[in-house]
Amino acid sequence: MTIESINPFTEERVESAAPMDAAAVEAALALSARVAPDWAATPVDERACLLAKLGDRLLEHKEECARLITREMGKCLRESIAEVEKCAWLCEYYAETAPAFLAEELIATAASKSYVAYQPLGTVLGIMPWNFPFWQVIRYVTPALTAGNTTLMKHAANVPACARMIEHLFREAGYPAGVFQTLFLENEQVRPVIEDARVHAVTLTGSERAGSIVAAQAGAALKKTVLELGGSDAFIVLEDADLELAVESAVKARFQANGQSCIAAKRFIVVDAVAEAFSHAFRDAAGELIMGDPMAETTTLGPMARRDLRGELHAQVEDALSKGAQALLGCQLPEGRGYFYPASILEGVQPGMRAWDEELFGPVASLIRVSDEQEALAVANDNPYGLGGSIWTRDAERGERLALQLASGGAYVNAMTKSDPRTPFGGIKRSGYGRELGVFGLREFVNIRTIWIA
Repeated sequence: MTIESINPFTEERVESAAPMDAAAVEAALALSARVAPDWAATPVDERACLLAKLGDRLLEHKEECARLITREMGKCLRESIAEVEKCAWLCEYYAETAPAFLAEELIATAASKSYVAYQPLGTVLGIMPWNFPFWQVIRYVTPALTAGNTTLMKHAANVPACARMIEHLFREAGYPAGVFQTLFLENEQVRPVIEDARVHAVTLTGSERAGSIVAAQAGAALKKTVLELGGSDAFIVLEDADLELAVESAVKARFQANGQSCIAAKRFIVVDAVAEAFSHAFRDAAGELIMGDPMAETTTLGPMARRDLRGELHAQVEDALSKGAQALLGCQLPEGRGYFYPASILEGVQPGMRAWDEELFGPVASLIRVSDEQEALAVANDNPYGLGGSIWTRDAERGERLALQLASGGAYVNAMTKSDPRTPFGGIKRSGYGRELGVFGLREFVNIRTIWIA
C-alpha cells in the first residue's frame, strides 16, 4: 500500500510518507505508554485548557488546513473551511463541558459514601478515513485525550499531508510529546499495534469491511472498540412535506463532500402523491451543480477522492441500469482530467440491485417511490445499515412518531442528518456501534468505576 496523496482534480502527487519500520512503531508505543500516567494524572481543567488552545490553532490555520483537505481529497474549498471551523467548535465544546462530564457522581446507597468515577483507559488507537480528514480525527481524539487517554492515530493512506498538519497543530497547542502521535502504517502493520498490550482501546471510522476486520482483531484481544461505518440513510418525503425545503435539503444532503459522506442521504423514499413533483424539482436542482476546480468559488461539485472509488461507484450504477433502473440525471462516466462523476439520480431502484443493497459512496441518489408512510418506513428499515435518516412532513408530531420507528442511530424531522458536538453520534446494524460526541462520546473510552466506602 502506497502512502501518498494524489490531487483528484489535477491527478498530481501532493505528498507521500514512508511506512514506519518496526523500530519506529515500537518507539511510538513506548513513548505513549511512558507519558500515559502523567497525562492521566493531569487535572482535567488543564487538559481542557490545552484543548481550547487547539481550537484556537485550528482557526488560526483555517485556510491552510482547508486547502490541504481540498488538495488531498477534492471537496470544495468552502466545505473544507466549514470542516475546520466545526473542529474548532468541537474543541471549544469539550473544553467547556469535559470537567463537568467527567466529575464524580455521588450515588445514594447503604454506604457512607459511594460514587461513580470516570478514569482513562490508557492508550486509544484511532484508525481514520479520508473523507473528513480533520473532522473525523478531531471528533475521536478530543474526547479521548480530554478524558486522560493518550492516543495513536493511523490516518488514511491518501491524506498524509492532513495527518502531518494535525500532529503539528497538537504540538503548537502545547500538548506534551507522546500524548498524540501519528503512525504512518500499511494496513498489514495495524494488527500488531491493536494486539499490543500498551494499546487499550480502538476506534475506527471507515468501511464495513475494515470495521469487521478491526472488531475481530480487537475482540480477540478483549479490547473496547467504537466503530462508525457506512450508511445508506433514508430521506423520506411524505405527501404533506414542504417540497421546496425538502428539495433544497436533498441536494445538500446527497451531494455535499462530493457525495462521499457516511451520513449523506442516499435513498430518497417519496410517497406517490408528491413523487412526480419532487423528482422533477430534485433533478432540476441537482442538475445545476457545477463540476470543476474545487478551489474555485463557482464550483459546487468537486471530483471524487480516488479513481478506483469512482470506478466502483459507476459499476454500481451500471448494475442498476442493467436491471431496469432509469437514469433520471447523469449516470455517465465523464472523460478528461480529474476523478469527476456528475450529479446523478437513479429512479426505479429495486431489491437485487447493488444500488438497493449497498452504500453508494459518491454523488448518486436512489429515488424510490412508495404508496404511503408505512411502506416508506418499511423500505427505509429494509437495509443493512442504520446510521441516520430524515423525515419530511409539515406535521411535527407525525414526523416524531415515524422518527422513533426508524432503525438508525439518529433520526431527523425536517432536517438533514448531521453530527453535532452536543448530541451523540453513531449507528446500529452494519453501521457500527458505540457513540461519539456529547457526554456519551466522552465516556466511551473511560473506566466507569464504582467507589464504595462502608
